[in-house]
Amino acid sequence: MYVKGVGPARAAMLEAKGLKTVEDLLLYAPFRYEDRSNVKTIRELAPGEMATVIAEVRSTKASGFQRRSLGLFTATFTDASKALLNAKWFHGGYLADVFTPGQKVALFGKIEFDSYSGNLAMMHPEYEILSGEEDGDASLHTGRVVPIYEAAQKVTTRIFRVLLSRILEAVEPMQDALPATVLSKLKLPDRWSAVKALHFPPVDSDLRLLNAFRSPAQFRLIFEEFFWLESGLELKRAKARGFPGIAFGLTDRVREQIKKMLPFKPTGAQKRVLKEIADDMAAPHPMYRLLQGDVGSGKTLVAAEAAIIAVENGYQAAVLAPTEILATQHYFYFKRLFQKLDYVVIALTGSATAREKAQIKKIIAAGLAHVVVGTHALLEEDVQFKKLGLAIVDEQHRFGVEQRQALMEKGSHPDVLVMTATPIPRTLALTVYGDLDVSIIDELPPGRQPIVTKHVTEDRVEQVYSFMKKQIDLGRQAYVVYPVIEESETQAMKAAQKMHEHLSTVVFPGVAVGLLHGKLPSDEKESAMEKFQRGETKILVSTTVIEVGVDVPNATVMVIEQAERFGLAQLHQLRGRVGRGGEQSYCVLVTGKLNDTGRERIRTLVESNDGFYIAEMDMKLRGPGEFFGTRQSGLPALQIGNILRDGEILEVARSEAQAFVGHPPSEEELRSAVAFIRDHWQRRYGLVQVG
Repeated sequence: MYVKGVGPARAAMLEAKGLKTVEDLLLYAPFRYEDRSNVKTIRELAPGEMATVIAEVRSTKASGFQRRSLGLFTATFTDASKALLNAKWFHGGYLADVFTPGQKVALFGKIEFDSYSGNLAMMHPEYEILSGEEDGDASLHTGRVVPIYEAAQKVTTRIFRVLLSRILEAVEPMQDALPATVLSKLKLPDRWSAVKALHFPPVDSDLRLLNAFRSPAQFRLIFEEFFWLESGLELKRAKARGFPGIAFGLTDRVREQIKKMLPFKPTGAQKRVLKEIADDMAAPHPMYRLLQGDVGSGKTLVAAEAAIIAVENGYQAAVLAPTEILATQHYFYFKRLFQKLDYVVIALTGSATAREKAQIKKIIAAGLAHVVVGTHALLEEDVQFKKLGLAIVDEQHRFGVEQRQALMEKGSHPDVLVMTATPIPRTLALTVYGDLDVSIIDELPPGRQPIVTKHVTEDRVEQVYSFMKKQIDLGRQAYVVYPVIEESETQAMKAAQKMHEHLSTVVFPGVAVGLLHGKLPSDEKESAMEKFQRGETKILVSTTVIEVGVDVPNATVMVIEQAERFGLAQLHQLRGRVGRGGEQSYCVLVTGKLNDTGRERIRTLVESNDGFYIAEMDMKLRGPGEFFGTRQSGLPALQIGNILRDGEILEVARSEAQAFVGHPPSEEELRSAVAFIRDHWQRRYGLVQVG
């Protein structure tokens, strides 16, 4: 439809903000609200009150400016009552280009007495220029609770108000697709009333509720968004479970082989999770399970147990890892675990030569390899499994949903186990992994002690060295880690090489210091790791290649240089490399100058060893999209809902969606819901493929 006031230039600005249709605009929520209902003339004002004034600029003055941005900007206003009001802004130099005498302006703020001029004043008031063709009805901008929108380039909050007011008057009321049973059960307002109240709240609205996004209208619209998302995921789960799968037999031989392989007595949490996985594998339809566990909780061991179930039933297991280093670590780990069982474990990664790859692919296709570990190379079309029964995907958030799908298609509906050591806050797991069942290992293996974490500034690094020396004299080992930032691996490598030289020649001349970085040939990497594992080298200087899967129980110190450059989850992962034996372990975070976010990050780690708490904080500091560190995160683009703020509404929506899809009031209602999701939600969430 044509909206007055939206020409091609403005349409382009709105589109850059993701606002392409009238419906997008109607669901563009204000980010806060202001109560401007107290409109007075200047003469009626009293110090101490919050008020809105509509007045005209009489004069402006900038004082004390060395640079344009500093100093004080003062504008004097008057209105029909002939009284004067001063408005003042510190660092307000830019306002010289905003205010001109004769302009009509709405000011909103706290009234004070200005002893210098004898007039009333407002310090740093909110303001809106009321002159100009986009003025609209002045009552849209004052005299009420007013919505404040995030601007889209030159489309200001005032222009949004005018456009939305025009659209709400011009369009037909929107249809309400939410099932009637849900509407009446939760006593939700209808969609059209909710949209109108979102933009122009009723006179008696509670400002606190509005700004907490909990007014009845906001609740209804947030709930609706989550309800359709969760219904889509629920339908997807139901569809996946409808496929015929492999019913694996849990025989005595399977149990014997698992016992034979286990290096230690499993924890209660590991047993519970294995039972959940085994029950899924025994069922005649595919398993889709997410295995979450904190650093060092033994997820890979549980995955190995699941692989035994598949292999003993005559099937192959595939393990997909996001990086070559991680794939190599998994390969060595599985190889060691399965040595006693005589399983053939092979690795397929991008760096293998063409001849090696061809050889490995033949072995996989002939069914001669029981467990195949690999990177994206496993997804190549010419990789054929003879009989794939279980697909294990590690750190799924680094893969797209399509890649998980590609691995599954290598077999006939194999069981899928997704592992992650990034503890994902529950609300996020419900939206990103909503089509998976979740198992959590929330217990560390016995004998582990919490790691003591300290923060040290780089000027006190000598103290860190003397502490390391004490630990090494006690027979322990230590890591010193450098950050690899995006593409600067060479820089991190150089820093590591320099530190290696400094530590081995100056600080610890009599101690064996090893070096490990991403640019080393793989046999040298292996040799560096093996020497450290055997205890031949006492200190390992490394870039972040030791992140996952390294297990040296004798290492008790982890020194992380330039710790402010790492994300919270990564720091927590690195810290988890120590504390794997019975001795007290330490993590020392060495930083330069910190900004507020950096300080908050370091404080979180020093105070907590709980991966889930750390993940929640990480998500708050970086936002959900950044939390995964990739664009390929499968995160739905929500319009009104916010995973951080609206967790409890998401939980309500999920249980309502499960109830609705599991026991629909009628076939007709379910059919129309499926049609609605297909038409409205497929475009936004590729992950909701229904019907």
